[in-house]
Amino acid sequence: MTDYAAFARLGVATVHEAAGRTGVVGFPLTQVVPGSRVAGPARTALCRAGDNSMVHALIAHARPGDVLVLTSDEPAPFGLVGELLATQAHVHGVAALLVDSAVRDVEELAAIGLPIWTRWVRAQGATKGEVGQLDVTVCVGGVRIAPGDLVVLDADGACVVPQAQVGGVFAKAIEREEHERAMRDRYLAGELSYDINGLREIVEGS
Repeated sequence: MTDYAAFARLGVATVHEAAGRTGVVGFPLTQVVPGSRVAGPARTALCRAGDNSMVHALIAHARPGDVLVLTSDEPAPFGLVGELLATQAHVHGVAALLVDSAVRDVEELAAIGLPIWTRWVRAQGATKGEVGQLDVTVCVGGVRIAPGDLVVLDADGACVVPQAQVGGVFAKAIEREEHERAMRDRYLAGELSYDINGLREIVEGS
């Protein structure tokens, strides 16, 4: 069973490195709730351009702990999520939203406290009535995201790990965390990474 809390603690940078430096969503994200850290299984909605009908549908079918990944066939800065949808998602136990589009009502969203990462913030509203798809593989920021894949989110952005690789990546992430803890202790004691990593010899030839 995946320890999502541990993945959230490890964070995006460590998980990305442990995954072979893969999986980072390749565009800047606004973190609506500062300090939030989340990891969970992806549930996806592929919306029609400028329409958020499938966001309503995905929230209705979401399970507690899910990370909802919202995108469209033509991602554009329309407000797919605002206060009312975020309220529903929060009440039903959704862990977080990753929005490859825009959100609005940002102050209200922050007050609700549901962790949200979004590509844009825009007041432009979305339409309703266009049918897209739920729980299909999507591409967000150059990263393929399938339902059930691990999504890790923090102040650094978002990282995705394919479901089949989660166990191996977790073991490597724990090893990396322990190594970094040891290195931190050495740096606090006054040692330099320039010497520990052999960079002085490479740079200065000595």
